[in-house]
Amino acid sequence: MRDPEFTLSAGPTAASPGVLAALGSPITYHYDPAFLECFRRTERKVAQILQTANDVVLMQGEAVLGLEAAARGLVSPGSKVLNLVSGIFGKGMGYWLRDFGADVHEIEVAYNDAVDPAEVERFLAGHPGIEVVAVVHSETPSGTYNPVDAIGKIAHAHGALTLVDCVSSVGGMPFKADEWELDICVLGPQKCLGGPPGMSLISVSDDAWKRIRANPAAPRSSFLSLLDWKEQWLEGEKFPYTPSVSDVHGVEAACDELLEEGIDASIRRHELAARATRAGIRAMGIELWPRSEEISAACVTAVAVPDGLTDLQVRAHVRERYGVMISGGQGAGNLVRLGHMGLTASGMYPVVGLAALGRSLADLGAQVEIGAGIEAALEVLAAEAAPVA
Repeated sequence: MRDPEFTLSAGPTAASPGVLAALGSPITYHYDPAFLECFRRTERKVAQILQTANDVVLMQGEAVLGLEAAARGLVSPGSKVLNLVSGIFGKGMGYWLRDFGADVHEIEVAYNDAVDPAEVERFLAGHPGIEVVAVVHSETPSGTYNPVDAIGKIAHAHGALTLVDCVSSVGGMPFKADEWELDICVLGPQKCLGGPPGMSLISVSDDAWKRIRANPAAPRSSFLSLLDWKEQWLEGEKFPYTPSVSDVHGVEAACDELLEEGIDASIRRHELAARATRAGIRAMGIELWPRSEEISAACVTAVAVPDGLTDLQVRAHVRERYGVMISGGQGAGNLVRLGHMGLTASGMYPVVGLAALGRSLADLGAQVEIGAGIEAALEVLAAEAAPVA
């Protein structure tokens, strides 16, 4: 099968020429002074993007590894945890936490909805002793997001640490780790940063380190050990294992491009692509999956598949007939997702995705106003376009 002409998936997303060039940099010894300097620079840049003064750990392994490492580090048998569930990844965190022996409580909403901070406040007020609150910022399979800015402060006020999955949101949506009083944040470089998918970028607060150090169940001498990174690398200048030199170069290049553009500018670009895509979907006469635009994430647009069709049918047709790769809902429901992350949150990419999806739905027998959708998206994009000199 040929490669797709356009990758408009929910990540990994398309990488820029600069990131691809960095991934092709010479592979050097990981203790070479030039690479050590690169590694430290990348830590600082990730901290700047997360807007935190906390330690940053660059773990080798896609962000699911970082999420598991954080959960294992924070909880032990009997730990009282509140897990907030609004989609597949929130639900999966609950499975992990129970496996690790935690006493898990959950607030769960429909997978097209978001958690209400007032519910979190009421629960914590009525259940003193909750030690950790776990939450997903952007539930990518559902195209929704949770108000972590409010939830982080509520948890902190009740003496709970926060474990935040911000894998897909950072760089495309506002995220301020310190201002929002967040403890452990796990970011994936392959989403809005437009980097390689092989690393977990993690910030850890002093309070979180204290809890991990005191936790006898926290992994040690393990690929999943945050403590190994703290004690051996951050405090001892020795890597716990050999990092991928190539991935680090790629992540640094992705960070450089985001910081050069400016975090706020990148967020505006992603929000514009999302608004244009949502406007196009509505004008085509198709339903968005999230219950409202107010909880729709800026990194993907989730679309309810019309009755009589399945997401597999639609995705296969879009890919095979029109050469565009889009995503399904990973079990969140009968939906497809148009990604607008990193490089693809710019220019005419939203129009490409809308055209491929709209034409495919029409090919498969759905009633779709393709032209109206394209025009609506173009109107949004044109309203924000820079004036011609």
